[in-house]
Amino acid sequence: MLVSLIFITISCIIIWRSSHGFETGSDYLGRKLPLGIKGATLNAIASSMPEFLTTIFFLFYLRDADGFSGGLGVTSGSALFNLLIIPALVVLILYTAGKGRQIVLNKKVLLREGLVLLISQVVFVTFLFKGELLARHGLILVLIYLLYLGLLFVITRRKQATDPGFELPDDKKSRSALGKLLTLDITRLILHGKNMTTPRAWLLLGTSTMVMTFGTWLLVYATDLFGEITDIPLIFVAVVLSAAATSVPDTIISIKDAKKGNYDDALSNALGSNIFDIAFALGLPLLMYNLIYGESIALNADVLDFTKEVWVFLLFSTFIALAIMLIGKRFSRRKAFFLLGVYALFLVFVGTQVGEELQQGIGKPIGEFLKSVADWIGSFLQ
Repeated sequence: MLVSLIFITISCIIIWRSSHGFETGSDYLGRKLPLGIKGATLNAIASSMPEFLTTIFFLFYLRDADGFSGGLGVTSGSALFNLLIIPALVVLILYTAGKGRQIVLNKKVLLREGLVLLISQVVFVTFLFKGELLARHGLILVLIYLLYLGLLFVITRRKQATDPGFELPDDKKSRSALGKLLTLDITRLILHGKNMTTPRAWLLLGTSTMVMTFGTWLLVYATDLFGEITDIPLIFVAVVLSAAATSVPDTIISIKDAKKGNYDDALSNALGSNIFDIAFALGLPLLMYNLIYGESIALNADVLDFTKEVWVFLLFSTFIALAIMLIGKRFSRRKAFFLLGVYALFLVFVGTQVGEELQQGIGKPIGEFLKSVADWIGSFLQ
């Protein structure tokens, strides 16, 4: 078990370090985009690549429904992390940095991203409750994401921003080429003292993706190994450990945007990442698997029941989080702590589902409530 945890830790470090290169490249390429659009597109895609790659590896590495359950766990767990933890951390970190106890959110950005996110979740939950995931389900999810990008493209054309310029963060420590390689300082390895240009930004994104690909493969391997050693089903491990690991880039980018005062980008990155995770990071692998192997994906009954409950929790959490952020003019520390409390309930619920002896206390009523809602949705869709 210790070896698997070490591998998970190493994979987190690799994903974290490669996300810096991704962030720098996307910052340059998106410097002319209006606030809120950059966070929802380039930042969201860049920071959500770990979820997409992890789902790909889970599905094609294990090549069965159990593998896809790992992808379902990662995307749902990461979506909850992005939705509840990242906005809360943004407010609390700004408070500790002496930049105020609350932030002002753009309601138009919230409504736009929130509506698309809810549509994506409702569509996927509808497919999930049918018990069998088909190629057309993946295609529909991908089309939703493409339509979402089309909407953002139209908004961008109307609100094209001027070029604010680009400044590479100062390198406080002078490192040799070997030192940069060992610390995975991909940005300075690529630039090597030269100015940033569009081709170099794309090269930076490509190189960061390759490094991140290795990190996510290691994460999938370690997660599978941890599940085998502890005899815990893959989805239970993925929904907490793997999900938190893949959410590292989202967290870093949102916090940095917030420190710059770009609250719209910080929030739209978190919500846009969830849209990418659900519509694209699940939709495209699902479509590819069905087309390549000619097989649909049907989860076994126990895994399907738990997966339904997790996605019901995610759907409820999305409504709650959006309502909290839309009510009132500001997003305060009190609201941040409430979101953290909702995520804590999720961890309690997951923890109490691992073994029958743990399904008592507060986790039991949560599980029973989610199951009753899931059963109601299932009967409604039949």
